[in-house]
Parts: sequence; structure tokens; C-alpha cells
Amino acid sequence: MGNCLRSSEKLTAEIVPHGGATVYPTVRLHGSPNSILAAYTRFAVLHNAVPAARPPPRAAARDVGSENVVPVVFHVGPEVASGSGDSLLRFIDSKFPDLAEPVVATEGGGGREEETASLVVRVTRLQHESMTWHLERIVRWVEDLATRGGLRAVDPKVGTWKMEVVKFGRSYSQLLEVMLEHAQMEERVLFPIFDSADRGLSKAAKEEHARDLPIMNGIKEIIKSVGVLDSRSPNYRETLYNLSTRLKSLQGLCKQHFMEEDSELLPIMEAVELSKEQDESALEQCFAVMQGTHGRLLKFLLEGLPPHDAVKYLDLISMCRDKERMESMLRMVVEY
Repeated sequence: MGNCLRSSEKLTAEIVPHGGATVYPTVRLHGSPNSILAAYTRFAVLHNAVPAARPPPRAAARDVGSENVVPVVFHVGPEVASGSGDSLLRFIDSKFPDLAEPVVATEGGGGREEETASLVVRVTRLQHESMTWHLERIVRWVEDLATRGGLRAVDPKVGTWKMEVVKFGRSYSQLLEVMLEHAQMEERVLFPIFDSADRGLSKAAKEEHARDLPIMNGIKEIIKSVGVLDSRSPNYRETLYNLSTRLKSLQGLCKQHFMEEDSELLPIMEAVELSKEQDESALEQCFAVMQGTHGRLLKFLLEGLPPHDAVKYLDLISMCRDKERMESMLRMVVEY
């Protein structure tokens, strides 16, 4: 991915914390779009994740060592705060104490298991979590579409029936792209690590990828047919119910697949005993393979995670050794 950042440009974001527009003053965040700290701070305030957002020491060090990063300054009315990530977040904590429930945070931002787990295992599990959430949302959506059978949604923001079908198709296409890139990442990065330790260890997971691909592509074709069919035609609702059935089937298969990988395959990574260099290199490859997911679809991926887990994903992005790629991903977080 090319560097789409202009390092001299300052980020000025006016923020009204969620649920606090009638209580809290408007605040301003000044900083550089290159800054990991600016991205963390903005995300934490907008998504009620301040207690969970503790930028890792390595990320803070990279900000300090960057030549073109503008210092992060946080304004709340007449008061101003700047400095380290911890000092900024403590200031936000004091000004917005009820933004989120307190969480037990350890140095590095995670629990004992997260601290010891391989980086590539962490990124895989978080992607599983996001895709599971999006699948559940898509299934609920298609069930509602089938029930209404061509009738417009109550919410005017959804638009006409045709507009809603287009939005539904776009959402599924985004999910499909993330799922395909995730499968490619596992096959190019994750599975070779397992197979090098024990040949055939990932065979079942590969077979499930091959099984699910025709199902996913078939669903996309049905969505296309829904978009062109007349909603008054006799088989229109039948097509919607067929689509709902296919999506529920895919949801069940993916849920089982993710659970098996999370509980049976990924824990074996500890036995592989990757060195720190190998682990960081594998994480770098994950970002390189999944360019769409970590570019224009990063917002979509983060939407599928609760704030504290989205912050964990930011931790992983901050570990990217390719500065150009990391800054490109940060721009997506800033625009999020």
C-alpha cells in the first residue's frame, strides 16, 4: 500500500463523546495523522474505551522518534493537556469519568494469556471475533428483509427498498472480501508455520476453506438476483428466504470453523516456539497479505469489535515494522 499520508498535515478533530453531548464540553484533539498516540486518543474518546486504551511502550517510543510527528494536544474547554500517552489518558479519565466501565489493565494492555500469545494468534482471533459479529448482523438483516418481503423499512435513513438491498449487498461484499483475505492469510502465513512443525496439522482447516468458498460466492449471486428481481414477483420472497437459509448455513459453518481453530489449532502455536523475530515477521506478513482489510476495510473490521478489543487491534497495528504501511493503516483509524 502506498503512503497516503501527508506528514506535515495536522489532525484537528472536534469530538463530542458518545452519550455526553448534553453534559460534556466539546473537546479538540491536535496532532499528526502519523501519530499512534493521536489515533489511540481519538479512538478511545469516540468509542468509550479510555480505560482499555494504553498505548504500548513500543508505540510511544516510535512516536517520540518520528521526525514529522506533531505533539498531541488535548483541549477540554479552557484546559489543555499534552505529554505521554498515559498522562493524556489520565487527563481524559478525570474529565470524562463515566465514559466506560473500569477494566483491569496490565502494562502492555492485555491479560496474562494475551501477553504470552503469539502476535499472529492474537490478530487471527480478533479477526474471527469481528467476522462472527458481522455474520450475525448480516443474518439478522436478511431475516428482516425476508419478513418484510419488499416493504420499505420503518427507519427513513435506510431509504427505499432498492436502496436497502444495495446497502445489504455492499455490506456482504465487504464481509466476503475480509473473509477471503483472512483465509488467504491463514493459508500463506499461519498454516505453513504449523505444517513446518507437524506436516498435515492444518489439513482440516484448509479443506473447510475450500468447502466454504463456493457457498460464499453462491450467496453473492443470490444477492445480485434479489437486486434485479421485481419485488412484486411471486418468487421474490422465496428468493429472500433462500438467501436467509444460505446465510444461516454459512454462519453455522464459520462459527464452528472459528471455534475449532481458536480452541484446537491456535493454542498449538505456543509449542511451535517462534522466536520474537519470527513472530513479528509473521505479523508483518499478515498485514501485507490482507491489504484490503487493513486499508479501505479497516473501519469495517473494527466495527465488528467491542472498543477494548479494537484497541488491542491498534496495539498490533502499532507493531508493524513497515513504517509506510503502519502510517497508511493509522490514516484509516484517524478517519474512522
